[in-house]
Amino acid sequence: MRLRLLAVLALAASLLSGCGYNQIQINDETVTASWSEVLNQYKRRADLIPNLVSVVQGYASHEKDVLTRVTEARASVAGIKATPELINDPAAFAKFQQAQGELGGALSRLLVVAENYPQLKADANFRDLQAQVEGTENRITVARNRYIKSVQEYNVSVRTFPNNLTAMVMGWQTKSNFTIEDEKAMAAPPTIKFDAPGGAPAAAK
Repeated sequence: MRLRLLAVLALAASLLSGCGYNQIQINDETVTASWSEVLNQYKRRADLIPNLVSVVQGYASHEKDVLTRVTEARASVAGIKATPELINDPAAFAKFQQAQGELGGALSRLLVVAENYPQLKADANFRDLQAQVEGTENRITVARNRYIKSVQEYNVSVRTFPNNLTAMVMGWQTKSNFTIEDEKAMAAPPTIKFDAPGGAPAAAK
């Protein structure tokens, strides 16, 4: 009886492996992990913004429009529940991308405005926050690229034969991914290099 049970389990494992079940599960876990890293980096960027706005406001309080846009864009991002299930909802995913794109654009404009205030650029807190923002943008790019790759692998695994039969039976669908248009819209803030205090300002890139 025990041998028969083992034989049935072995057969079931073989069938699951052959139909792509295991591989789809592995790819799904990779997507989930990649998405979590994307969210972590976006959160890191959002957490830097209040302090950045506060510092800029101290030197450029009359730049209300730019400061307000950054604050509102951050609030819009915070209002979206970025759960793991979001990547299975194309409409919600698109809304999330749009909100992040608007925040990235507002943050970019804020850093450009900072170029007009030498005293602000010489402020140690601002210089540190600006460096952290640049570093975070780089990490966002890396995390997004990993997510893009993992989703591509997952989507291929649920669309190719015979895995697609398993996916159809289990109700697994392709997942949303970032697009070229999104990449353009979410361009990183300009790299602003600072000279020593009192020196000539460097041009923004």
